[in-house]
Amino acid sequence: MINFIKKQSPGRIIALGFLLVILLGSLLLMMPFSVKDGVKLSYIDSLYTSTSAVCVTGLIAVDAGDTFTAAGQIILALLIQVGGLGVTAIGAGVIIAIRKKINLKGVNLVKEAMNLSSGNGTKKFIRDIFITTLVIELIGAILSFIVFVDDYPILDAIGISMFHSIAAFNNSGFDVLGNLQNLIPYQDNVLLNLTTCGLIFFGGIGFLVIKEMWTKGLKFKKYSMHAKVVLLVSLVLIISGTVLIKCTEDISWMGAFFFSISARTAGFSTYSLAEFREAGLFVLIVLMFIGASPGSTGGGIKTSTFFILLQGIKSSATNKQEKAFNYAIPKDAYKKASVIFTLAIMIVIIGTYIMVILEPNIRLIDALFEITSAFGTVGLSTGITPNLTIGSKLLSILIMYIGRLGPLTIASLWYFKACERVSYPEGNIAIG
Repeated sequence: MINFIKKQSPGRIIALGFLLVILLGSLLLMMPFSVKDGVKLSYIDSLYTSTSAVCVTGLIAVDAGDTFTAAGQIILALLIQVGGLGVTAIGAGVIIAIRKKINLKGVNLVKEAMNLSSGNGTKKFIRDIFITTLVIELIGAILSFIVFVDDYPILDAIGISMFHSIAAFNNSGFDVLGNLQNLIPYQDNVLLNLTTCGLIFFGGIGFLVIKEMWTKGLKFKKYSMHAKVVLLVSLVLIISGTVLIKCTEDISWMGAFFFSISARTAGFSTYSLAEFREAGLFVLIVLMFIGASPGSTGGGIKTSTFFILLQGIKSSATNKQEKAFNYAIPKDAYKKASVIFTLAIMIVIIGTYIMVILEPNIRLIDALFEITSAFGTVGLSTGITPNLTIGSKLLSILIMYIGRLGPLTIASLWYFKACERVSYPEGNIAIG
């Protein structure tokens, strides 16, 4: 078994690791100590919940607050934490904790999982990730506690605050408030809204960008090209998303701002999406599809991919070199971004088509919204998730899994042989 694993590519090992954690989580959530008395939980719903947690999505077949005990909610929080940081990062962290060295295979795994350009300084990077996560989630829990303690007993408020901070920073839209209410009761609470948005934002920009912001402060000119692109695109999407949502929906500016951030892979909601117009749902679909940034706890095609696509189109239209912030964009970047975008579109279209067949009674916009939410590991839903058939839930599970690993990683799982060394003459083909 060990020799078999050693022979596998980093992508396959990461995919297998996520799969094993999902299956283990589904079994733990089925245990009597995890489920409240009188509540029946089918295995498909347990598997769905575990997948949604590990893939940091937040789509729910059953309400976490009404279904799981305190022990079950702790297991759910751990699954979200492992899924957000990544199975590889967690494993590397354990190795570091017991003072063992990470071998070359481990370094390559971390590099693949966290989208690093180099394997240098892996040990320090992993340590920084854990410290950063602990500090941000602790601050988030304290700020959330100030809100929740007014409505719950102290011990319950502590548990809810810790769970909420973990879920928000890891861009997973789970809540344990019960009654499928999510954060709707707190739609006017400024502190909880801003705290949640802050946790989602930092979890979504990636650890590399957080590190640059910490070490270089507000000196934007000194940031790397990657950090500049991530922050610029994130800011543009937040502002444009807020304005567009406010223009289409009868909600407050704070609600529009919250959804503009949450839709980028977090999945918390402060208003019922069942009451949104199709125009508002379409804006959310676009935001969910783009998603967070590389090396973060979020999904989607990523902000940098979106930016590279726009620059590639601009370059083709103007016949100028692809560049940004006085840097030339790497030659293969547009090719990779195009592949990711094409695969993502195919996954969403095929997934939506299959769901419409399996669920003939739901609207096309609802099916498209559900599949995009699953692919972007967002967790927002128009309310159809609990009533989906087993086939649709299995489809959603597969889409969430693909979305968490990334379409390019999934495609590379089938790669077995070395690159072809035979060259062929160029042919002619008309394009456009």
